[in-house]
Formats: sequence, structure tokens, C-alpha cells
Amino acid sequence: MVVGELAMDRDVIIIGGGPGGYSAAIRAAQLGKEVTLIEKNDMGGVCLNEGCIPSKVFAEAAKQSQVFPHLEKLGFELEKPGLDFTRLQSYKNQVISQLRAGVEALCKANKIERIEGSASFLSEDRLGVENGHQFDVYRFNHAIIATGSRAIPHFNGTKNIINERTVYSIEKIPSSLIVSGADYLALEAAFCYSALGSTVTCIVEDDEFTYLDGAIIKELKRQCKKKKITLLSGQIQKVEENETGIEIDVKNPKGEVQQLSSEYFYSRSSYEGNVSDLGIDRLGMKLDSSGFILVDSKCRTSIRNLYAIGDVTGGKQLAVKAIRQGKVAAEMLAGIPSEWDDSYVPTVIHTIPPIAAVGMTEEEAQNENLPYEAGQFLIAGNGYAGLREQKDGFVKVLKESGTDRVLGVHIMGDGAVELISSGIFALEMVARDEDLLFPAYPHPSMNEALLEAVEAIKERAIHQAPVKKEVSVK
Repeated sequence: MVVGELAMDRDVIIIGGGPGGYSAAIRAAQLGKEVTLIEKNDMGGVCLNEGCIPSKVFAEAAKQSQVFPHLEKLGFELEKPGLDFTRLQSYKNQVISQLRAGVEALCKANKIERIEGSASFLSEDRLGVENGHQFDVYRFNHAIIATGSRAIPHFNGTKNIINERTVYSIEKIPSSLIVSGADYLALEAAFCYSALGSTVTCIVEDDEFTYLDGAIIKELKRQCKKKKITLLSGQIQKVEENETGIEIDVKNPKGEVQQLSSEYFYSRSSYEGNVSDLGIDRLGMKLDSSGFILVDSKCRTSIRNLYAIGDVTGGKQLAVKAIRQGKVAAEMLAGIPSEWDDSYVPTVIHTIPPIAAVGMTEEEAQNENLPYEAGQFLIAGNGYAGLREQKDGFVKVLKESGTDRVLGVHIMGDGAVELISSGIFALEMVARDEDLLFPAYPHPSMNEALLEAVEAIKERAIHQAPVKKEVSVK
């Protein structure tokens, strides 16, 4: 390689063009900064190219595959529907290309300089960018590290062993699929491929659902049974490939080993931050025990002018976190006070029906000995859900006794992802139950299910039968 003799001066350099990186770049440019963004791969990062967008294209296909019986009731005459998987993959790639072009256009419109290559720090205010045989050196005032993380599958991948970054790139719908894990990525894959025609088995350990409220877990298990998704509790002991696919040994809680076979196996992954090639070791930057970059609530690293955002900082591997942290870092380096707080980052799972939750679960309130009351409203009682034949699920709201402060909102049902924003607002604003009870809700709409869940706390939901109370006989 040829090393540049002189360092070129830049104001703000951002390493990584994923959702956090390009959001940080645009926000910094909006605030008057001259911004340079370095990306060695496609713009949009894992989220756009391998994760969020591909998975939601497939989730949308899975969701739409369920609507044909309802359309016939509405009067549409339909032939028996079939799925052209090649066209679905083509559409997925088209969506990715369009969104990537949109990101590139936004960066150009905001006069953000883009450089292709791999960046590594030479000192606290200098870095080098390698692109083929070219190596350029840049001196900067501020830098934001947005390099993301890499997935480390728990089992070696072959053509038939897939993970969250390859599960939506296979060539055909599996005849059978075993899914390991119960996080949102695993559940989305399970429900998606089940709806598209695969025979799906989920292997979960006992405590893997505990990030969800108990009522959600119960309904989720019911929906798995309804969708013919087999749930097995146990630990995977062995995974082997054979002529027809994959064989797996699973030890159940009783210690018995069961052998399963499947065409494909979805293996869960662990993650590590993309820091090995950054040269931060020579800076003495502080990392946590897992190798992720430590940051404070301002997204500052242990080096005064260096920030880090998104998956490379560990914790929840979510695009919503990277986007918000990117804006915080950009605002901070521009001299605007800003802060990142993950207290009310929602849990969102695009199952069928979807799940969305924010705040405390009932079990967490119990563990903290926090006095609370809970209200739950079945979506089957909502008129709009009824006419759309989307009656599965419920809305559950927790409030603190005495203060009436809203503690948590948990939803499983059509529209949950959009409706959870009202719960996020309520928690961020330290709302009381009356703040959700007072407004006029649009009618008919799914929004009314949230209202009636709050009313159900005091057994006043209009479209829900009164709770039967035991009568003591003396």
C-alpha cells in the first residue's frame, strides 16, 4: 500500500454507514458541521441489507398470506393463492436497493462526504483509510464510531444451518425448520416461515421468554399452537448435517434426549463489537468485559473527542438504539446538550399477530414489591378488530397503586407496533392513568383497545363482560 504523506483535515468523521452512522451524519450536517462518512460496505449496514428490512419484507408476506379468507368474505373472488418464492426474494432485493439509494441521496443532499474503505485510528485525532492499494490519513476534530457488531452463530454454518443474517436469503421455503431461541429474531423467523408453509419447531430454554409479560407469554404459546408451531423446552446437545438436512439432539428438562430432524436449522447467535480492526487498542479506549465500547449517557467514549453508537456499544442490538444514539452524539459534538436513555425502548416482535411492549412487566413489579394494578382488554371486544377479523390478542396496562403512574403497556394483536407509541409517550411523560382515560379516541379504531385496557383496571371497560366474582356461602 501507498501511504499518504500529508494528513487531510476534516471536522467530523463517522465510521460506519448503518442506521446509526448515517443518522449521526445527517444530524451533524443539519447542525452546520462538515461531515465525512467512511463505509467499507453498502450503506444502510446490517439493518437495511441483512436484518430489519429483509425480515420485515418476509413478515409482510407472511401477514398477507393470512388475509385471503377475509377477502373472500368481503366479496372478492380469488383463485387458490400460491407463493412464488423467487419473486418474493426479488422484491426484497428491490426494496433494499431502493432504500439504500434513498440513504445515499440523503447523504448527498446534506453535503456529506462519503469515503469507501476501512478506517483505523492512528492517534486520538488521526485515522487512516485503506481502500485497495490506497491509504489516506485524515486529521479530525471529532469522530463517531458506528461500526456495529458481528454475529457469532452457536453452531458452524453450512447450507442448511442458517442464522438471523442468512435466514431470509435461502433459495426456497424450507419443508421443515427448527428454530433455536425465543428472542424477537427467532420468533419472527418461526412465525414467518410457518405462515409461508414450513413445518416449524422452536426449541427454547425455560427462562427465554421472561423478557415478556406473563400474559403475553401465555397468548404467544396459544398462538404457536394455533399456527401449528411446535414449542419444545430443552437444550440442544448436538447438531449434525446428513443427506436430507439436519439432525439435532435435544435434552428436555427431565434429562431425556430427543432426536429431531429438519431440512433447515436456524441457529441463534452471540455478538461481538466490530472493533478488532479499528486500532482503538493503541488509544487505550475502555471496553467492557465482552469487548464492546463503553460509553456514557452522552455516547462519549473514554477518549474526549471520540463517540460510539449502536451495536458496537453492546446492550440491546437494535436499530432504534443506534438511530437515537447517533443523534445524541451529533448534537453533543455540536455543543447541544443531549442524552441517551434506554429505559423505554420498546420490545417489538413481528409475529402473527405482532407483539409490542414497553415498561414493566407484571412479574417485574412483583419482584420489586411495587404496589400495582393491572387492566387487560381482549381485542376480540374491539369493533374495528371484529370487522377486520383480527380479533386475536389483548392490551394490558399496569399502573402504580397510589400514584396512578403508568408502569407498563403490553400488546399482542394487529396494530400493536403502531399502538405502542402511545405507551412510550405515557411512560416518557410520567403519565397517570387519567392521562390515557381523558382523551377522545378515534372510533372505530384499534386505539380504543388501549383505552379500554386502562378502564379495565377498575373493571369499567365498556366492551368487556364484568369479571365474575365468587360468592361466599355462609
